[in-house]
Amino acid sequence: MPNMDMNALFEGRKAFTEEQWIDVLLRSTGMEPSVFDERVKWHLLARLIPLVENNYNICELGPRGTGKSHIYKEISPNSILISGGQTTVANLFYNLAQRTVGLVGLWDVVAFDEVAGISFKDKDGVQIMKDFMASGSFARGRDSINASASMVFVGNINQSVDVLVKTSHLLAPFPPAMIDTAFFDRFHAYVPGWEIPKMRPEYFTNQYGMIVDYLAEFLREMRKRNFSDAIDKYFRLGKDLNQRDTIAVRHTVSGLLKLLYPNGEYDKPAVQKCLEYALETRRRVKEQLKKLGGMEFYDVHFSYTDKETNEDRFISVLEHGGGTLIPEGPLKPGILHTIGHGMKDEYLGLYRLETQMSSGNGSLQVSGIGTSSKAKEAIKVAFDYFKANVSRVSASAKAGDHNYHVHIVEMQNTGPTSAMTLASFVALCSSIMDKPVQSQLVVLGNMSLGGNIVPVEDIAATLQLAFDAGGNNYRDSEGSIKGRIIIRSLLPCKGLLER
Repeated sequence: MPNMDMNALFEGRKAFTEEQWIDVLLRSTGMEPSVFDERVKWHLLARLIPLVENNYNICELGPRGTGKSHIYKEISPNSILISGGQTTVANLFYNLAQRTVGLVGLWDVVAFDEVAGISFKDKDGVQIMKDFMASGSFARGRDSINASASMVFVGNINQSVDVLVKTSHLLAPFPPAMIDTAFFDRFHAYVPGWEIPKMRPEYFTNQYGMIVDYLAEFLREMRKRNFSDAIDKYFRLGKDLNQRDTIAVRHTVSGLLKLLYPNGEYDKPAVQKCLEYALETRRRVKEQLKKLGGMEFYDVHFSYTDKETNEDRFISVLEHGGGTLIPEGPLKPGILHTIGHGMKDEYLGLYRLETQMSSGNGSLQVSGIGTSSKAKEAIKVAFDYFKANVSRVSASAKAGDHNYHVHIVEMQNTGPTSAMTLASFVALCSSIMDKPVQSQLVVLGNMSLGGNIVPVEDIAATLQLAFDAGGNNYRDSEGSIKGRIIIRSLLPCKGLLER
């Protein structure tokens, strides 16, 4: 475009309602809004935020064929889509030999397609990217370079979202080198790509919209404006939002208002809609950080307060709405859950122990934990203590009259753990007495061969994981999940069993 008359666009915007203007924007990108519900429309709008907001970092993971990379490749000549994933620091940030700035200085948006394949030939690539995503600048050699490019990460989720929420985290498709809480904490928003349907012919429009060249120039001009202070007029953010959360929410609200109300004529309901969407997309990032980093990111209960009514409103994410790893109600005898640090990636994980007993001569068989000798040794210690002390649990029990099979199930793919001794002992006691443990019980800690209890490491994060997994949860009359923590001594072990 040789020139851009923004005032003409601002005047034209006044002729549309918010719903009509959203339809205009989506039709300008090639989508037909009449076939999408309102929530999907907002997800499609969120894809445009990097084009209007400087230094905005967004992630969208979802099924194949939902058009995740379409916007960044076809709509604007100011964005570049890096396919294949492999790049260098010189190409992306700064070439020391030629003393030229890389892609982040040349383009408004740098989008990475197929995040699972992202790799840097340089070891410091991810560190420089973290620096740039946090501040919009990076140091290279003797120079400090500023750039305004937004970073977009799109990729595919191969598993069901319900399964990932329960057993892993929603950032699992990223390569191992990028599974880092400091890197993910720089994401301003996470768009749930699994809520966007796979593209069909009827989803593409044949109606009128803005010419793409005009749309691209309009989006670029809006990068010069800032609406991030719009929240302060009507609302206060909740106490669980730290500085990075606040910056992320303000960035997203500013981007959405630039798209919906480029003339700056927005009211309180408009800001509220944008604020709630911004809080949800940032909380989705924070929920994954909590799974990766434990109690460092415990403050995920995002809220805002209406300055006029002083009413607090909490924002949740839909995929965390229900279902727990630990089922409600009593389990069969010999089955219980424990939490420990996995050997694969040293993250805390939930494990289920399933014990079966049959007539025999007192032998032990262990399965389900791969080739981990440490985990097998821990269960062997529990079995030896059990045989020596079973009479203290039940005077009629004879450990040598039975064979025992202990099977370990990794509930969150964290690899085997050696923190199995105490939980194995309780499971064996439950099995020989033919009594189930208390409903939703999680046995924490470890013990030595002499029966000495080893303290739980990282108790706060362990209890948080137990609560999230459903350990000792119950629902009140309104259906809200509440929690209670029961701390008991080991002996008598009968105290852990159902009467």
